[in-house]
Amino acid sequence: MYKHIRKQLNGILKPAGGPRGACSGTEHVPEFEPQRHIRLLTFNIQVGINTSSYRHYLTRSWQHILPHRNRIENLDRIASLLRGYDVVALQECDGGSLRSGYINQVQYLAEAAGIPYWYQQLNRNLGQIAQHSNGLLSRYRPLDVTEHKLPGLIPGRGAIIARYGIEHDPLVLVLMHLSLSKTAQQRQLGYIRELIADYRHVVLMGDMNAHAEQLLTQTPLRETDLVPLPDTAHSFPSWRPEKALDHILVSPSLEIRRSEVVSYPMSDHLPIAMDVALPEGYLEKF
Repeated sequence: MYKHIRKQLNGILKPAGGPRGACSGTEHVPEFEPQRHIRLLTFNIQVGINTSSYRHYLTRSWQHILPHRNRIENLDRIASLLRGYDVVALQECDGGSLRSGYINQVQYLAEAAGIPYWYQQLNRNLGQIAQHSNGLLSRYRPLDVTEHKLPGLIPGRGAIIARYGIEHDPLVLVLMHLSLSKTAQQRQLGYIRELIADYRHVVLMGDMNAHAEQLLTQTPLRETDLVPLPDTAHSFPSWRPEKALDHILVSPSLEIRRSEVVSYPMSDHLPIAMDVALPEGYLEKF
């Protein structure tokens, strides 16, 4: 399927219908069979633009509007990384507009990486100009997936919640892309805090545009007991990482076996990976 989609960049194609959020469906997705650990990755892919210098924000800015012949090769390289993970959170994807050759990048990456389940959340619909989206890729069938529009003065930020396991005590993954504004972040994290309040096993992952210390001490997340990556987990900019803007935060019940900033500069952000062990006794519930 993805080979067929790949051919679309050979020319400018007209979309078959109005672009919108989409999902692969779950019929072909394996049931969640909890192993002793789950491999997580979050990656802001900057719509497939390979940025390796501050000057590229100017010289390659046109790629945010128009298609580029190297974009599909960049997506293929990203897909080769994603093959090694169980659940992937994607930010700054295009859902199928002119700039992506009318390709749903979430779907493309899932199929190129051989990951059976994908879910695209369309957050800012600019018609044929851009389809700003978040994405979820999963090797397991979730109990359910819900999407949420995050509050903010400027609309267009969102979160995806995927629940796995059993209904009364699930593993809850929240995938998000927060605003740049600190005021908006306060409102958005307050909203997310309410969504996760009743769950014991929670993972927050995505581009949060703030350092972990600020998130866990100066926002509504201070009311949680979430565990961050080390302060040295800098992911931005990818060519000279100085800021920790991308995060995977987990409940204490989830043991962090390994975490790292992945040296894979295909965007202006580096991906963050984490291997977490499910809580003791959790496996016996299935």
